[in-house]
Amino acid sequence: MKEFLAKTYYNNTAEDWFISLLFIIGGIIVSKIIYWIFSAVIKKLISKTKTRLDDVLIQVLEKPIIYAFIIGGAWLGLDRLTFSPKTHTIIAHAFTFILIFNITWLLVRAIDAVFTELVIPYTVKSENTFDDQIVPIIRKGMKALLWSMGIIIGLDNAGFDIMALIAGLGIGGLALALAAQDTVKNIFGGIMIFLDKPFKLGDRIIISGQDGFVTEVGIRSTRIKTLMGRIITVPNANFSESSIENISIEPSRKVSVSLGLTYDTTPDKMELAMKILDDIVNANQDCLTLDRIISFNNWGDFNLGILFIYYIRKEADILATQSKVNLQVLRQFNENGLEFAYPTQTIYKKELV
Repeated sequence: MKEFLAKTYYNNTAEDWFISLLFIIGGIIVSKIIYWIFSAVIKKLISKTKTRLDDVLIQVLEKPIIYAFIIGGAWLGLDRLTFSPKTHTIIAHAFTFILIFNITWLLVRAIDAVFTELVIPYTVKSENTFDDQIVPIIRKGMKALLWSMGIIIGLDNAGFDIMALIAGLGIGGLALALAAQDTVKNIFGGIMIFLDKPFKLGDRIIISGQDGFVTEVGIRSTRIKTLMGRIITVPNANFSESSIENISIEPSRKVSVSLGLTYDTTPDKMELAMKILDDIVNANQDCLTLDRIISFNNWGDFNLGILFIYYIRKEADILATQSKVNLQVLRQFNENGLEFAYPTQTIYKKELV
């Protein structure tokens, strides 16, 4: 046994390889112990607290911390072995990058937990909808920034010349910019949405023939739930190139109705019909504005036309208000003997003697 342990393999004895393997296995065992401590002890203790933030933080930090022990055990095991200077440098740089990557992962998960448990619930409770739009952007931006910084720092500590890499990327920057010009347009379109605020979350808008409610505003695209219940994704560049009709901020909804009475309607009856329409507007000021247009404006082929235009208040239910007004018109016209016309033809037959 001693002879086997004394044999040399790749500049290290079998005993050295075995001890290094024990370090690696030890790191895995310690990680399992830490995992058990998190699951059986710490989680039970923090579950008794009133806030959920500590529960979520422990949950998201659990895996990065466990992997840190595995990385540490592997590093201790390999660092004690004898390698060529070049190989040892490669191993050291690799472990440095992996460690920084793990730390970055931990920070990203921690920030994500803070947004999930603190920031987002606060924005949901607030009446301002601007924070509902900007918080997801900040959340994604901070995560992207952390990952970018983590990778750059990791590569720099791993021995890569970051300035040379940046310079190399600059050579292909023009080609990349040409390939990504649509993405850049969408990003600038997203910025203009936040600056100009043509709409906010929950608004009903019409753009390029699409009618629906805004459910999410991102840097690259905006999601709209159509009246059919389908989710469509609209590139933000479309909002800077197309007109946007924001239905939700209209001061009132115009409703135009054409009524037709029969030709045997007398002038007095016609005046009565217009007065009834005027009284209906006055009697429904809870859902209608004072503005109205009532006009005997048309001699039709088979009816006397009345143009009736009224305006529904912004806060009122549009469909329910239209039903209410139409029912009142129908009921009062019937009660006063005002007969609606329908397409008819009168044929006169001349008898030949």
